[in-house]
Amino acid sequence: MSQTSDRTFKSDFKRFFLRGLVILLPTVLTLWIVVKAYQFVDNSIAEPINQSIRLGITKAIPTWGLLQKKFEPNEDAILAEEAKLKRDGVNVPEQPQIRGRLRAQNVKQWWDTHWYMDLIGFIVAVVGVYIAGVLLGGFFGRQIYRKIETVITTLPFFKQVYPYVKQIVDFLFSDDKPIEFSRVVVVEYPRKGIWSVGFQTGGPMKSVAEEAGDSVTIFIPSSPTPFTGYTITVPRSEVRELPITVEEAIRFAVSAGVLVPDHQLVTIKPKEDEKRLPIANQDEMTAGGDEDDTIVDNKDTQSENRRRNAS
Repeated sequence: MSQTSDRTFKSDFKRFFLRGLVILLPTVLTLWIVVKAYQFVDNSIAEPINQSIRLGITKAIPTWGLLQKKFEPNEDAILAEEAKLKRDGVNVPEQPQIRGRLRAQNVKQWWDTHWYMDLIGFIVAVVGVYIAGVLLGGFFGRQIYRKIETVITTLPFFKQVYPYVKQIVDFLFSDDKPIEFSRVVVVEYPRKGIWSVGFQTGGPMKSVAEEAGDSVTIFIPSSPTPFTGYTITVPRSEVRELPITVEEAIRFAVSAGVLVPDHQLVTIKPKEDEKRLPIANQDEMTAGGDEDDTIVDNKDTQSENRRRNAS
């Protein structure tokens, strides 16, 4: 029967579904992460900044003629708001309070009709982070930052959380402590003779270095999720660097060794079948032959003894 006739709708559906999943899933997950990251920045950082800007505009309306013309409510609007509050059975505040509320509503309505105004908070956040980096990068800025950091680490809750968060941030973004994660290596792990691909992440801990000597820390990713794995410390002399990129090594780990870089492909030639008796059978035959010879020798010895006794 041909291979074509063996194909069924179930097998075709499974094959093409998995193929489509492999093609689309990385793109979908990437878009999802980007959207979630933007939503987090927009809701947690940009929106509070925009609210502060709108509040500042509202406070500046009485003293700025241009803003008064655009956002200052007239007497008719104030009277209409008072009547609305009375109909709703709400305590009517003083007119200055109603005027301030209407100012804020006018600013919010104008802001919502101009969608590009929401970008102000994001731009202000980026500029603020840049200015903070410039100021804290200098000598006096670093001194001020160290004092602030000392105060933070003395607070009851922050002293348990801040040091570990700072280590992670320094690990990911610090320029003063370059990360050697871009170095792909291979080590014999979990035992001699088994080679595992990993990433060199840095030096060892002090207590480990006292026992292991000149050593390095290696992260061994697991398959098919390279974000989990094992962290080991091995002597530097046992580490071999691989001429591949981090992306190629991650693809190799995710695919369980299927996606090998083109320049690292090795053609394995199948060996010819050797028709010979297994070693175990040969040993059994040899052992059996020796046992038969021993039995014959014993019979000859017993016969010789009987003849001597009879004589």
